[in-house]
Amino acid sequence: MGQKTNPIGARLGIIRGWESNWFGSKKDYASKLIEDNQIRTYLNARINKGGIAKIVIERTLNKLIVTIHTSKPGIIIGKGGGEVDRIKEELKKLTGKDDVQINILEIRRPELDANIVADTIARQIENRINYKRAIKMAIASSLRMGAEGIKVKVSGRLGGNEIARSEEIKQGRTPLHTLRMDIDYASVFAQTVYGKIGVKVWICKGEVLAKRDLNPNFIGGKEAGQNSERREGGRRDDHHHNRGERRDGGRGERREGGRGERRGGGGERRERRN
Repeated sequence: MGQKTNPIGARLGIIRGWESNWFGSKKDYASKLIEDNQIRTYLNARINKGGIAKIVIERTLNKLIVTIHTSKPGIIIGKGGGEVDRIKEELKKLTGKDDVQINILEIRRPELDANIVADTIARQIENRINYKRAIKMAIASSLRMGAEGIKVKVSGRLGGNEIARSEEIKQGRTPLHTLRMDIDYASVFAQTVYGKIGVKVWICKGEVLAKRDLNPNFIGGKEAGQNSERREGGRRDDHHHNRGERRDGGRGERREGGRGERRGGGGERRERRN
């Protein structure tokens, strides 16, 4: 009855891995789950302009490994790695663990990550940029980088109107029911003067036919994006190449040969008549 499943949750264990990797017994499962939520909330607030896509948390017996996927690793690392060391000490205080390791993975194509795209749109709406313009720019940049389709939905007091409404803009294809399609999803809100505006983004990165590694630190969409670029480039080049051949070899020869023969034939007939 109109109830939607989260596209990421539907694909867990099929083409996507979990963002928290650890084993918990009945006694400590709840406390670990709450701690994971606290770590993510703290890091998202602490690194506000770091372009964080996702935070993967792994636990061993006495060790906590936090992997931050970001489009701006320089902001998080800081000068000489000083910022990372400060974040590490703060996480030690927050979790009460002595052994905390922080890894930073750079996202080469932030235009193909739903979290970063949604956050960019939300920040632009906060800066009073027209929401339609912000969405269209995000859609254009994602499709340019090799996305097969993108859908953006914004809801709230759009443009400061009294009555809240929802608007959806989409381009390409985003088949949510096809579980082999790699679809990234994010839900972010923009805190404006006239209230919160929700931003939802779905990005289709292509079909996953082979068996994929479910390691959460696997950057999905990168290989798919490169393949799609190669395919597009190949098709376009072949298309233009075939067109050129047809023009030179087909129509051109026929026109020149046909007209020349006809003119010549006409001249011979005139000479005979004379």
